[in-house]
Amino acid sequence: MTKTAVITGSTSGIGLAIARAFAGTGANIVLNGFGTADEIRTVTDEVAGLGNGTVLYHPADMAKPDEIADLMATAASRFGGIDILVNNAGVQFVEKIEDFPVEQWDRIIAINLSSSFHTIRAAIPAMKKKSWGRIINIASAHGLVASPFKSAYVAAKHGIMGLTKTVALEVAENGITVNSICPGYVLTPLVEKQIPDQARTRGITEEQVINEVMLKGQPTKKFITVEQVASLALYLASDDAAQITGTHVSMDGGWTAQ
Repeated sequence: MTKTAVITGSTSGIGLAIARAFAGTGANIVLNGFGTADEIRTVTDEVAGLGNGTVLYHPADMAKPDEIADLMATAASRFGGIDILVNNAGVQFVEKIEDFPVEQWDRIIAINLSSSFHTIRAAIPAMKKKSWGRIINIASAHGLVASPFKSAYVAAKHGIMGLTKTVALEVAENGITVNSICPGYVLTPLVEKQIPDQARTRGITEEQVINEVMLKGQPTKKFITVEQVASLALYLASDDAAQITGTHVSMDGGWTAQ
């Protein structure tokens, strides 16, 4: 039977790579994220061309619970339920705690943490009826360790780890697994664009930006690729991973081993 996957924040970066990977298995895909009408059309057509499933786009703002509810209801009514939920949407803001804008704290907690509560809450009933489901939360190495000036992001990612464990225990006998992926620095288009800019600003080479700035704490000194994260998501959604639940898988080039 064709599976249906909802992937939040999937119009670019990690989320898009995960959508491509699941589309390649023949799954129905519900894309979500921001972009111009042309960008959304291009991404939707591209993902649709990778498999024989149906691909939909929903524009829900993951900071707004009623829009999230509509995303989940749309997926359920169109496909009769959601088999695979990937909570990937995320934003970042960097500032010291005493100057951290309250509205940025609220936005990051809403998108990086609360949105996953809302999607999971909506997805679980149908998964229980089918006695099968996969929930994959894209956390971060910052779900395990902290960096200065990222209080909201680190708090949200630590929260995702707790949410993952709690829901996993609640549904352990229902054929549903709930896990987190904790990537380190991932080479997304956004990060790629920053390399030459930082080199110019700092007066150093692009190689120095990568090794001495971006990958300073990542022992392999290599970025994780979006395709590597997507491959791990595919595995966690497979029947081979049926006994992996309530845990995290780190993919961080050794960052959290230190």
